[in-house]
Amino acid sequence: MKLSLKYLILSAALLSMIFTLFSSISSGYRISQQTLIENTLETNRVYAQKLANTTDVFFNMTLQTLELSSKDISSYMKGDHYSKTKLLQEADRLKKQTNTFNSVVIVAADGEILATSPQTLDVVGKLLDSTGGQEALKGKRPLISKPYLSITGRLIIFISHPIVAEDGEYLGLVGGSLYLKEANILNMILGEHFYNDGSYVYVVDEDGRIIYHQMPNRINELVSHNPVVQKLMNKESGTARVLNTQGVDMLAGYAYVPSVGWGIVSQRPAAVSLAPTSDMMNGMIVKSLPYLLISLILLSFISKLIAQPLQKLAHFTESSTENNQEKSMQKVSTWYYEAIQLKKALTYSLGFFHDRVDYFTYQSKTDPLTKLANRRTLDEQTQKWSEDGVAFSVILLDVDHFKRVNDTYGHSKGDEVLIFLAQKMKEVSREKDICCRFGGEEFVLLLHDRSGDEAYQVAEQLRMLVESTVSPCGDIITISAGIAAYPASATHLAHLFELADQCLYEAKNTGRNKSVFKQP
Repeated sequence: MKLSLKYLILSAALLSMIFTLFSSISSGYRISQQTLIENTLETNRVYAQKLANTTDVFFNMTLQTLELSSKDISSYMKGDHYSKTKLLQEADRLKKQTNTFNSVVIVAADGEILATSPQTLDVVGKLLDSTGGQEALKGKRPLISKPYLSITGRLIIFISHPIVAEDGEYLGLVGGSLYLKEANILNMILGEHFYNDGSYVYVVDEDGRIIYHQMPNRINELVSHNPVVQKLMNKESGTARVLNTQGVDMLAGYAYVPSVGWGIVSQRPAAVSLAPTSDMMNGMIVKSLPYLLISLILLSFISKLIAQPLQKLAHFTESSTENNQEKSMQKVSTWYYEAIQLKKALTYSLGFFHDRVDYFTYQSKTDPLTKLANRRTLDEQTQKWSEDGVAFSVILLDVDHFKRVNDTYGHSKGDEVLIFLAQKMKEVSREKDICCRFGGEEFVLLLHDRSGDEAYQVAEQLRMLVESTVSPCGDIITISAGIAAYPASATHLAHLFELADQCLYEAKNTGRNKSVFKQP
């Protein structure tokens, strides 16, 4: 079977286009994957560091609280007699008012337990012979113990401070326990930091033993073989991609807590983080198919034009051998002519195709300054949610007196302030929520499946977070927010954003630094 030049040209062009398309999509896929991995690792690292700082501050404040209590206790514990009533009152106060400990004990220098809270522990008069208690009595110094089994059979951490008289005499200690497998203050600090997508936070002590985990049965498990835990045991902080004990590929950020020697790990499954890349690639392929079809039609037409003169020349050579005609045919530079025409056709077609790919790539990019979603994404997502019947809320916000920030500190610092606000928006949002830059200093937070009242709480949380944090310009900035809910506030998107804008306008005109939501 003899193939015509037309189909040879068309086949070569088609293979070239498919190879180019595959190379472009493959390169984009790899780059997107690497970007998502790096962003997830850094996000988890920052998040773990934030939790580590919070935990560090908590334990320092707890030791200070015990120190103040020890000074009060020493005043009525000197000598052979002590006020049992006052000791019980102080133990109850530490237990109930601080809301930090699961239980509190006051112990004499010889190890006798003088008072407890709650009093149902039934250990008053007994010796404190637990590991943490003995270590604290012998050390006569402030102590945060390693996890151990208490005399009541619970897995606990014991936090204590010595009681010392004014003349320097050691009188005993006051301490509180955290029950690791029961509700405790660590649950309040760390307990809501895992999600349905497999992301979660866990904490290990200096020996690599789990002291907090979303699954209580994992507490007290030794995981020192984990590469991330080994880094924490070396007092390091950073990021790593590891397989967890269940064999799941995880993207982890970890941070060391200096005050207690603990390590906090925040991790997310790599498959979850990389899922948007596959969706984006599939979308690009689907959108590229019509342009590929157009290119094929165009190439078929051009190949026919290129092959037609050669076909006529071949037919002519079969029907005639006259000398003059042979000389005429020899003047045709067929190879050079074919190469030029094919090159022009491929250059035009592939150039057109790449222009369209670049166009779609540009349209899908986020805001270049804040890395948030852009206005196009905002419009597409709200339209999709409304068509799917999904309830959502809109928080429209901007920076108060932002012009003054630019005038005082310069536009460069103003850009840093906008990036700072974008980061804070991400901190209060969930995975399905969308953070957008609306334009200038205006931002939008789309809250998936949240009512107006819930959106108001999120807006207030963001507002107070921004207000309590020093911005990159070295000063405190504030924000104002307007809230509207779909479909409770409005069933048309344009009206929905008008209501949010009206609420924002009211927040601005009534003093700024506030959130406004009007019930429909």
